[in-house]
Amino acid sequence: MNPLIDPFGRAITYLRVSVTDRCDLRCIYCMSERMRFLPRNELLSIEELDQLCAAFVRRGVRRLRFTGGEPLVRRGFLDLLNSVKRHLGSGLDEITVTTNGVQLAEFADPIFAAGVRRVNVSVDSRDRDTFKHITRRDRLPEVLAGIDAAERAGLKVKINTVALKRDNAHEIPDLIMWAHGRGFDITLIETMPLGEIDEDRTDQFLSLASVRQDMASYWRLTDLPDRTGGPARYVRVEETGGRLGFITPLSHNFCEACSRVRLTCTGRLYLCLGHETSVDLRQTLRGDGAVGALDAALDAAIAFRPKGHDFQVDRLRTPATVRHMSVTGG
Repeated sequence: MNPLIDPFGRAITYLRVSVTDRCDLRCIYCMSERMRFLPRNELLSIEELDQLCAAFVRRGVRRLRFTGGEPLVRRGFLDLLNSVKRHLGSGLDEITVTTNGVQLAEFADPIFAAGVRRVNVSVDSRDRDTFKHITRRDRLPEVLAGIDAAERAGLKVKINTVALKRDNAHEIPDLIMWAHGRGFDITLIETMPLGEIDEDRTDQFLSLASVRQDMASYWRLTDLPDRTGGPARYVRVEETGGRLGFITPLSHNFCEACSRVRLTCTGRLYLCLGHETSVDLRQTLRGDGAVGALDAALDAAIAFRPKGHDFQVDRLRTPATVRHMSVTGG
């Protein structure tokens, strides 16, 4: 079967699948306190999500990452993992999960058994009060317990931290030291202008270019060629021996070699993080649903893929997209 190639010659090899827009946290950079989530009857069934994942693997996707919202709150999520693992070794290289960690203590062993070997866990602070402020929930102990459980289960843990000028900038070096001390990679992420929230993103934006420049005054940072399928650029912190990633959608975009598309829990395929360009695959799935019809829909969708996003720091007060980060999981 022909691979999916966009108009700029980039092959689509990585699919991010948001299995729900619901979350058990309310992070200030992601959503408002009083979010209105989708009615459950609008979501694709687990079987439909499985069918779409299979269609993408058939067309050359080698990495599946399941996100949310929070994927571990989606009923039937383990059934989906146990079904898609049949593709491992038959076109699919890996299945990964991004989670806030709140439910991870319960799910670490089952998701390992379902073929997952890597998890990304969001930790924006190790200070309980700061964590509660950022997430609007007092759940740090559960997150840390989930990380411990993931490590015991044999999962490779990577920490994701959204850099916030006002709330956690001072804590970033300590977070890096903690993660590297545990043997975890850690990736810093600039806040992104996705959806209306209760905060002013301009006040919170922290350029990771300036963070890296500051770090270079007290750590030796060695550029690494490593890629994990995502947009992070990596360095090794020589003093810790650990790997540190930077995801910089504003200060240095990552579009030139982007191999990712995003599927929502309603079956809408977003072709770029920073654009509203999308195609409704649910209609095809519930209409004809045949392999040929899905393949034609994927070809038609990829033909509209833009060259890249256009996030600008001076436009942060106005979201670049109407959809929240919880719709596509970043």
